[in-house]
Amino acid sequence: MDLKGLVDKAKAALKGNPSLIEKGGDTVNKVTGGKYSGHVDKAQDAVKKAVGSDTPKPENPAPAPTPEPPKPEEPKQNPSQA
Repeated sequence: MDLKGLVDKAKAALKGNPSLIEKGGDTVNKVTGGKYSGHVDKAQDAVKKAVGSDTPKPENPAPAPTPEPPKPEEPKQNPSQA
């Protein structure tokens, strides 16, 4: 396989699974202790643009809401006791 074929194969894989772009950037940030996170973010955006990925990285993702625990039911009063 020539270099162009390899590049096309990589583009197809990243376009089909854009989370790989995020995983790669996260790995680089973990290894470097986040020292180059600005550069990594720019590189991720460039890769997304190059492969045509339509999933932009959220700037500040909101944490998932935690469900509230169910409220305990109040005991029902018997009408004859009222």
